Amino acid sequence: MAIINAPKGVPDYVPPRSRDFLFVQEQLSSTARLSGYEYIELPVFESTELFERGVGTSTDVVQKEMYTFTDRGDRSITLRPEGTAGVMRAVIENRLDKGPLPVKLWYRGPFFRAERPQHGRYRQLQQVGVEAIGSSDPIIDAEVIALADQAYRSLGLKHFHLDVTSLGCLQCRPAYRLKLQQFLATCDLDQETMERASLNPLRVLDDKRENVASQLIDAPLMIDSLCTECQEHYDQVREFLRLFGVQWNEAPRMVRGLDYYTRTTFEFVHPGLGAQSGIGGGGRYDGLMAELGGSELSGIGFGLGVDRTLLACEAEDLTPLSESILDVFIVPVGVESRVPCVSLLFALRAVGIAADVCVDNRSIKSAMKAANNTNAPLVIILGPDELSTGSVVVKNMASGEQQSLTNDQAALIAVLKENLRTHQAEIKKLETEKPKTTKEDQS
Repeated sequence: MAIINAPKGVPDYVPPRSRDFLFVQEQLSSTARLSGYEYIELPVFESTELFERGVGTSTDVVQKEMYTFTDRGDRSITLRPEGTAGVMRAVIENRLDKGPLPVKLWYRGPFFRAERPQHGRYRQLQQVGVEAIGSSDPIIDAEVIALADQAYRSLGLKHFHLDVTSLGCLQCRPAYRLKLQQFLATCDLDQETMERASLNPLRVLDDKRENVASQLIDAPLMIDSLCTECQEHYDQVREFLRLFGVQWNEAPRMVRGLDYYTRTTFEFVHPGLGAQSGIGGGGRYDGLMAELGGSELSGIGFGLGVDRTLLACEAEDLTPLSESILDVFIVPVGVESRVPCVSLLFALRAVGIAADVCVDNRSIKSAMKAANNTNAPLVIILGPDELSTGSVVVKNMASGEQQSLTNDQAALIAVLKENLRTHQAEIKKLETEKPKTTKEDQS
């Protein structure tokens, strides 16, 4: 019988690499959790209309990349291609916008786009996102960007850079849009590109084809057409970014792939990933909530790619990021030791010590090999000699040192916790002794 493989463009994360995947996901959300953002769990599929109205019918996402189907109730349903529209729908439906503002939320999970699969570009992609809804204060813009910047740096990443620009607002963008369309009308563009220019001319600026890009060198830029309010807002965002210690590049030609962005827009780029170099990004979306039937509230957020961030960590030789999921591995030697070992296993797990036990009556040599493969810092050995003396042997796998301890569970657990605290302190010391990231590294 033939083997069934995963769908094309849908990656598996299996041990041990799945440890690094999970670690990256946790780190990308850690700064949001520490900054007062609350978790929101979103449906994996929504009404197709939500993304048509929220993302924009002129985007490639809606036109080409959505997984859309008709359900048994003859409703058009789409697997979520991004997170912001779903968050806004949930905020409106659950009336979070009627409570204290701003509403600060974070989320994580899979998103789906029917793209041509390649390295770092998947049909099921994993993201961590945040949304801050209900404030237009430039401090919020800078905070959101800083959360992402800090999350990447918490992983040890150095060789990424941040691009920032402003896409204006509903007041100043129409005049710029007309100016850009008039410029594009003078270019030698194919029919499909001209149609794109009529729907959303800013998307043409993102065209990477040489025959198009070469004609756009003198194209007018939104950054030069900002109204007074947008210019003041952008100036304040950049000032607060300096206060947050964030380094960035001005990117006046940057265009994000979603129609709802206004004013502050940003992208994190890692050159070690080749063509798929964007590892995360986002921006402000004034007017999106009203477009979806809610209040006239502003918001800003980001989506950080877990898959690409992991690839960036691997490109910088930062993996493995999480060496072990266990604190203790228990090795029974002989059949008589199995019951007391399982009893000890239960006791350790009950007090929050991550533990596992060797099974299948392995020899001591085979069992210690299994222990080594887990990367657990401590191994407990219990055999006939230990049973006769009411003791256990605790081995520190890093130093190779062994000590014989009483098998009184309360006393043993106290010693194990102290040894684990020492182990964690040594790891933190090693991390702090790593070379510091300089401004040159950040730029």
